[in-house]
Order: sequence, then C-alpha cells, then structure tokens
Amino acid sequence: MAEGLPATPVRPSLSLPETLRLGLFQACLGCLAVIFAGLLNRVMLTELGFPGLLVGTSLAFEQFVAPTRVLFGQISDAHPLARRHRVPYVLLGTALFCGIAVIAVPLIFKVGRVFNQGSPGAITLAAVALGALFACYGLAISLASTPYLALVIDRTSEEERSRAVGVIWCMLTLGIVVGAILISLSLRSLDGIRDPRLLEPTLSAFMAKVAIGVMALTVIATWGMESPADSPGLSQEGGREDGVTLRQAWTLIRSSSQVLIFFSFLILFTLALFLQDPVLESYGAQVFGMPIAATAQLNAFWGVGTLVGLLVAGLWIVPWLGKLATARLGCQLIALSLLLLLLSGITASVPTLQLVMVLFGLAAGIGTNGALCLMLDLTLPEVAGTFVGVWGLAQALSRAVGKVIGGGLLDLGNLLSASGLLPRSVGSYPAYALVLGVELLVAIAALLMLQRVNVRQFRHDTGQSLAKVLTAEWS
Repeated sequence: MAEGLPATPVRPSLSLPETLRLGLFQACLGCLAVIFAGLLNRVMLTELGFPGLLVGTSLAFEQFVAPTRVLFGQISDAHPLARRHRVPYVLLGTALFCGIAVIAVPLIFKVGRVFNQGSPGAITLAAVALGALFACYGLAISLASTPYLALVIDRTSEEERSRAVGVIWCMLTLGIVVGAILISLSLRSLDGIRDPRLLEPTLSAFMAKVAIGVMALTVIATWGMESPADSPGLSQEGGREDGVTLRQAWTLIRSSSQVLIFFSFLILFTLALFLQDPVLESYGAQVFGMPIAATAQLNAFWGVGTLVGLLVAGLWIVPWLGKLATARLGCQLIALSLLLLLLSGITASVPTLQLVMVLFGLAAGIGTNGALCLMLDLTLPEVAGTFVGVWGLAQALSRAVGKVIGGGLLDLGNLLSASGLLPRSVGSYPAYALVLGVELLVAIAALLMLQRVNVRQFRHDTGQSLAKVLTAEWS
C-alpha cells in the first residue's frame, strides 16, 4: 500500500447463509424492477394510453439520476449514521423507494385523468410530475444500492468476493422471476379489465403489499451485517480517513488513466448487454412471427442462462481463470452470442432463437460476474462508496442511453429500408440486423478496452493519487 495510507482493516468473512440473507435486498430490487419497468410500463401504455415518448422518458429518469451514486457513495464513506457507514443508508433508501412505490399508482392514474380532461398547462405539470416520480425513485434506489455494494466490499476478502457476487446477483435474477410470478398470481383478476376505476384500487393494494414485504426483507437482509467495528478504513489503532471530499474524489478519478479505461469498459460492456433490450420482443414478433406470450418468454430464456452463468462463474470459472480472464471470456462469449442472434434472423427459426437467448444469458452471467468481481477489486477500501458510485454511474447511464440508441437504430434501419438503402425483400430483418450489428461492434470494443486494464497499475496509480489527495488535505 502507498505510504501515508491507513492500514487495511481485517474484514469479517461472509458465510454462505449470510451471503444469501444479504442477497435478499438484491432480490427485492429485482422484484421492483419487474413491477416498475414491466407492470407500470404496460399499464401506462396500454390501459391508460400514455404517449410512448412520455413513458420512455419518464422511465429513463430513474437511470439519468445515476450521477448521484457518486455523491451517495462519498457521503456513505464520510458520514456514518448511528456509527455505521452502510446499513443505515440502505434502510433509509429502502424506506424512501418503498414509499414512492406506494404513491406511484395513484399518481399515475391521476396523470391519466389529467391527460383525458385537463388543459395544456395541467397536462404539462402532470408530465413533469410523472418524470419527477421516477427521478425520485431512482434517487432512492441509488441511496440504498451504492452503500449496499460498498458493504459487500467491507465484508469480503478478494478470495471470497467472486462467490459473494455470484450469489447476490443470482438473487437479483431470482427476484425478477419472483416479481413476475407475483404479478401473474396477484393480478389475475384484472385480465381483460381496462377501466381505470377498477384497476387503480387493485394495483394500489398490490403495490402496498409489495412495499411492506420489501421493507421487511431488507431489514432481515441487513440486520447485524455491520457493526461500528466493521466500518471501512478502521485500523487497529482506530481512526478513519473521512477527508476525501466529492471534489477530491473526482480529482482522484481523473488522475488515473486506468480509472478512465475501466470506466469506459463498463459503459461499453453494459451497452453490449442491453442495446437490443428495447427491440428484442419486436424482433421475435416481426422477424420470427412469434405471438405476444412467446416473445415475453424470451427474457425468461435469457434470465435462466444468466442465472446459470453467474453461478458457474462464481463457483468455478473465476477461481480457475481469475477475475480479469473471466471478464475477458464473458466479453468473447457475448460477442459470439450477438453474432448468433444476428444470424438466427436469417433462418427465422424460433427454437434457434430460444437457444441463442439461453447462450446469450449464459455469456452475460459469466461476463457480469467477472466484471463485477474486477470492479470490486479495483475499488480502494478507503473510498469504497465513492468508487462504487462511479462504477454504478457508468452502468446506469449506459443502460439509459442504450434504450435510446437501440430504439433510434431501429427507426434508422426502418428509414433506410423504406428509402431503398437496405434490402426490403427480407421484410423488417435488415432494421433489426442494424441494431444487433452495432451491438456486436460495441461488444468487440468492450473486449479491446478490457485488454488495456492493468490491475497492478490501477492499484498503484490510484493508491498514490489517494495518498497525494490525503496529504494535500492534511497540509
């Protein structure tokens, strides 16, 4: 460690039962993601008839507020609550996003009534309120999730981290599955009903029950996970380095080319995973002729593959190959999967598409586990919350931008087909091929960027930079 830095604290190990319990929080986030991005999205578009641009922009606000992850991480590092740096912030953020989830349904239906009856001024205010709702939800998610990831760093050693990451992200995928099942079972009585007066009370009651369950599970997940002695940066002699301000954190980040390289890799890696996300179901419908129920299952095939990939990587591949090599293997498999996804449209074979989605999910799971383990290893314990915030920023913004780019490329492909610049004899396939082709190039770019990551140089450069920042603060 660079001269002038505090001694690295001894971290209490996380047993497998404790890791599973801590992963309950990730499962809750997965469940809420299905409800917000799936159920509420569908209600706004179909039952309430909101403009698609309004819905897409509103949903994107959750990720456009991601820069606050850096701030929340820095606050978590520097300002303990009840002598703890992580768990109180997780609980506070959870209470906030659960409260926002409860008021989301009545607000959405209120906006729907305004759109049907209101004046242009009222409609504008309603649209702003809808965007603010999702922005506040994103802020609360950031407040809870950034200290949560920092807690994972605080409680694990490098050797334990791959297993912990694999288990926790498997819990996220399981939460998505459980959320979909809850929606299916709890709202079956609403099949065929489109009257807002009947929809709103049922959806409100459902959301309230989910919020109570999420809050309770988060308390269970984090109970006893952090004591004052577990706080990051504590040495045997005591004391903690809280002198790194947000401005100094950005100075630290900009001072190392390796940080910028890894930041760029995370952006490209996330785009390579999610650029096709807004057009995937339409790809199945228009190119493969699949009905709605069948296209909805594509995400299930992808999710199953992801779950297996996370487990296989965490239990076997990372211990065997190492974190950097696993991330590299994941990028290679993602690129291969995207190539197969592109080529499968030529045959329009549904079983082939389903198999490719499983392989794509498997590659995504392996790559995600490797990238996350590498991300956590490239995080200095003294400013763990700040660094996790920066990594979360890269991923969240690239997911939001990926939604916009994916839809825009599809529109561009349709425009080029209509103008004769792309062949029209094969239907809508060329437009989707454009999206998948660009995504394939992004995956290759992510792989090339990963080749430039040097773990030893990263730690050396950032360690020296942190020592300089702390020295400047003390002088």
